[in-house]
Amino acid sequence: MPKNLSAAEVDAFRTRLCAVAQHRFAAQGRDGVSMRQLADALGCSPMTPYRYFRNKDEILAAVRTAAFDRFADALEAAIAKARGDLRKQGEAVGEAYIRFALGEPEAYRLMFDLSQPHPDRYPELVRATTRARHLMSASLEKLVEAGIFAGDAQLMGYVFWATMHGLIVLHLAGKLPTKPDFRAIQGEAMRLLVAGARSGAVAGRAAPAPPGPPVPLIPRRRRRSP
Repeated sequence: MPKNLSAAEVDAFRTRLCAVAQHRFAAQGRDGVSMRQLADALGCSPMTPYRYFRNKDEILAAVRTAAFDRFADALEAAIAKARGDLRKQGEAVGEAYIRFALGEPEAYRLMFDLSQPHPDRYPELVRATTRARHLMSASLEKLVEAGIFAGDAQLMGYVFWATMHGLIVLHLAGKLPTKPDFRAIQGEAMRLLVAGARSGAVAGRAAPAPPGPPVPLIPRRRRRSP
């Protein structure tokens, strides 16, 4: 790596390289992109990217790490904003998830792309994915602790996550209808999951359940005025 580059310049180039790589990988797939193509897009010599990354798999890992960190930042901000109110916290986390996925579809696709090397080879990627996964299940853990939901919070987290992820992937692929639309399907899926999670708590609770509406992890679709 050139000695005359400052740390800020190195970070700036890595950021530019990752931005170009994210777009290319999302459009053409990992095997459809070469290091030379990335260099050409950046207007640098073919060897320059190798001064920052060993190969394109390492670049892709860096792209995914950055995406998971942005995703986790969004979830963390949603949790902080609704701190103290479990119902609002669940809604905020769900909305933050949807907003990120639909606002950054290229990044979202790459985060869960199947044709990638095992993430355990990249410690920073493991850290970022673990952080995001913990934040996705944090609201469920609190709901279980409060006796509002019943069951294994981690297991429920994977069920809610799998449902939301599947709906988003179908939506991004254009496989969902316009009526009922994505929000209507998503709202119904979450209603069913929340009802199931609450039913176990109600059945196993000695005291009456506290009053109030269900606590959806994903905000319901607002009804349109007639």
